[in-house]
Amino acid sequence: MRVVGEAGNGEEAIHLTRELSPDVILMDITMPDLNGVEATIAILKNSPAAKIIGLSVHCDKRFASEMFKAGAHGYLTKDCAFEELVKAIRTVIAGRIYLSAVIAENVIGSFVASYSDSDALITPRLSARERIVLQLISEGKSTKVIAGELNLSIKTIETYRLKLMNKLGITNLAGLIKYAIREGLTSVET
Repeated sequence: MRVVGEAGNGEEAIHLTRELSPDVILMDITMPDLNGVEATIAILKNSPAAKIIGLSVHCDKRFASEMFKAGAHGYLTKDCAFEELVKAIRTVIAGRIYLSAVIAENVIGSFVASYSDSDALITPRLSARERIVLQLISEGKSTKVIAGELNLSIKTIETYRLKLMNKLGITNLAGLIKYAIREGLTSVET
């Protein structure tokens, strides 16, 4: 095995995947600019044969569930042993799914519950663009900076913010940030 690249954020991961065509991608769930779930969706849209393993400090079933729904082939916690990482890589290369034993029970419970509970999804009422705007807001980026990054007008970003508040029943920016952290769109460390 050989490491061919390393990305610092979701956008860079997408770019490096196009450039390097790795066999397996270890995708951090909580990254700045574009989180691991959204980056996974974008990568698989352009490179459907890519094998992606979600890697996170979170043992919460919601994070693993969202990564698998995005198309990931495996999910590990960052504190796993090196041997488990190697096993996960070999498993997904062989065309199978890998799930860390530490969270398998939680994830299976989540999948069973999701058949009858539409609230099992993270931010089920938000579009992909709304999730990205919410993530960038929660990372402390100004409306002007977000507009520039997404090639949208400042007024459009302000409209997104208001729509997010209305959809989620949140009345202030702090509430939006708390929601984004709670739902795994960003983290306190970002």
